[in-house]
Amino acid sequence: MSTTTGPVETFHALLTDEGQALLSALRDLDPHQELAAATRLRRDHPADLVSAAIGQARLRQRAVAKFGADDAYRMYFTPDGVEQATRAPVAPHRARRFAALGVRRLADLCCGIGGDALALARAGVSVLAVDRSPLTCAVARANAAALGLAELIEVRCAAVEDVSTAGCAALFVDPARRTGTGGGGRGRIFDPEAYSPPLSWAVAAARDLPYAALKVAPGLPHEAIPADAEAEWISDGGEVKEAVLWFGTAPGARRATLLPAGATLTGGGLPDPEPGPVGRWLYEPDGAVIRAHLVADVAARVDGRLIDPTIAYVTSDELLPTEYASAYEITDVLPFNVKRLRALLREREVGVLTVKKRGSAVTPEELRKKVKLQGPAAATVFLTRVAGAPMMLVGQPTDR
Repeated sequence: MSTTTGPVETFHALLTDEGQALLSALRDLDPHQELAAATRLRRDHPADLVSAAIGQARLRQRAVAKFGADDAYRMYFTPDGVEQATRAPVAPHRARRFAALGVRRLADLCCGIGGDALALARAGVSVLAVDRSPLTCAVARANAAALGLAELIEVRCAAVEDVSTAGCAALFVDPARRTGTGGGGRGRIFDPEAYSPPLSWAVAAARDLPYAALKVAPGLPHEAIPADAEAEWISDGGEVKEAVLWFGTAPGARRATLLPAGATLTGGGLPDPEPGPVGRWLYEPDGAVIRAHLVADVAARVDGRLIDPTIAYVTSDELLPTEYASAYEITDVLPFNVKRLRALLREREVGVLTVKKRGSAVTPEELRKKVKLQGPAAATVFLTRVAGAPMMLVGQPTDR
């Protein structure tokens, strides 16, 4: 049997009938059985093809969390591609925004394995997808074909700085924000000018087209946001996933979008409410709201106040509906004291304790060990500061 050599050639071999048969056979591969499976399959197939198929099967299993099983088991991945790809709920949200703006053709620079390009194509947007890696481009093309979107996605292998965006109404740039390659020795890059390409280059490119979206780290300082950009922070299931700088939409606006519900809070500019005593209800704003500096907007919605000038917890004497914060009924407000908390939890037979913290150095694991939980009841404790003093707030989540 002939064998393949380079990574692109090996990947293309996965697209043959032989490669597809191997991938089908390995769909439900047990990680503990990889060695046995490899030994068995190498009797009838080239060793490099078997290795590639096993690696792809492993990546598909990892990708289910981001893309869902239906897509993940039809798609193809690289290790970096799985790690860096936009989660499925986030990419369609961005694609819908572009489609609502009337965008019909878009340049997706640093497209990776094509996750965003696929979402855009499904929204009816024609995409020029660009990446400098030949293997990544091969994977992106295969994904477009596998999902029946090849007619809407043109994949071009080139440096993004060298690509003309003529004919495109919009631009999307997802620069590399990690050091290292292949999953080894990798770390996050916090300096926007160390992105690849640098943020300043992406901003300049964005201003050449009617619309653009630049994906940035959620921790990007607000002072680094260009004045003509709208900044959107997106959370999925309560976890902040990314931030995007939009051009051509609402300059200067700050937006928090909560998925999967799709609730969007736009605001900013309200002064922080005056802090005051802890009321019956405590509101924990979503992380995207906090990143967008929209806690004051949430407080205004629930007629609330801060518990401390430096803490993003809102308290109120009323339970008012809001999509942008989780509400808790507070039963006890105590100075921080582990012995006192242990006695309270024992008295109430609390065996399940959710520990939340903001402004406290105590770790949830450390606290759970010290309080020695036992019993059928559940409770939530907030380790935080109230008027500058370390406090414990004990309560229960509400379903409203």
